[in-house]
Amino acid sequence: MRFTFIFKYSIIMFVLYLALSPLYLFAAENYIVGEGDVLKITVYEHPDLETRARVSGDDTLKMPLIGNVSVSGLTVSMISEKITSLLADGYIVKPHVSVFVEEFRSRKATILGQVNKPGIYVLSGNTTLLELLSNAGGLTKDAGEKAIIKRERSSDEKEILTIDLKRLVEDGETSLDVALMDKDNIFISKAGVYFITGEVRDPDSYKHEQGTTVIKAVAKAGGFTDTAALKKIRIIRKVDGKEKVIEKVKMDEPVLPDDVIIVPESFF
Repeated sequence: MRFTFIFKYSIIMFVLYLALSPLYLFAAENYIVGEGDVLKITVYEHPDLETRARVSGDDTLKMPLIGNVSVSGLTVSMISEKITSLLADGYIVKPHVSVFVEEFRSRKATILGQVNKPGIYVLSGNTTLLELLSNAGGLTKDAGEKAIIKRERSSDEKEILTIDLKRLVEDGETSLDVALMDKDNIFISKAGVYFITGEVRDPDSYKHEQGTTVIKAVAKAGGFTDTAALKKIRIIRKVDGKEKVIEKVKMDEPVLPDDVIIVPESFF
């Protein structure tokens, strides 16, 4: 099961790479630079003007001839146009300027919870959720099926995204592989567990998955023993902090996290 999960994850990442590669240049051109980013600036037929500059804390960079250039809120393509205009203003006739981001340092996201290497990560270019999960060492064995992304749209506006990891990773629904933004906080929840005891071949606790029913839980536990009383299965469930016993449970009964499924012995 774990091998299948990793194999599917690797295939999805490879397919994403092939699919998104043609879009990378577009994404890079529209990337808004910020403090700490390192830009490589070249001017066609003017090698003496080639510059490698780090964006300073006041969102400026220094270029030969034109000095400090403010890049606050500008994309890579906008910076190229601005430097072109400044150089054309009395310095170079019809300059051709290229701007490339050598190091992304201005955007960061935090990922916590059930990943192998939680922490703060730099978002290089158009980083997606799957890429960040890969950078964070992948999901732990106790990871649940949900990723919660808390995003700041503005100082007083926040957005919460809930991503179904099962559909993204196992089913390959790449539409759920959202692009991450600066200051995103991602939390990978821990999966709930249920318990099954009595006349099953492997009574134990098991990781709860969406869509788990009694018959699926029994299958996970190796199936019924020969003495199982199939019509007397019951579930002990916590409701509002109190234990509730559900009698005459059907095989398609949904199982919830923390449920205790009891399969009694038949004496006849």
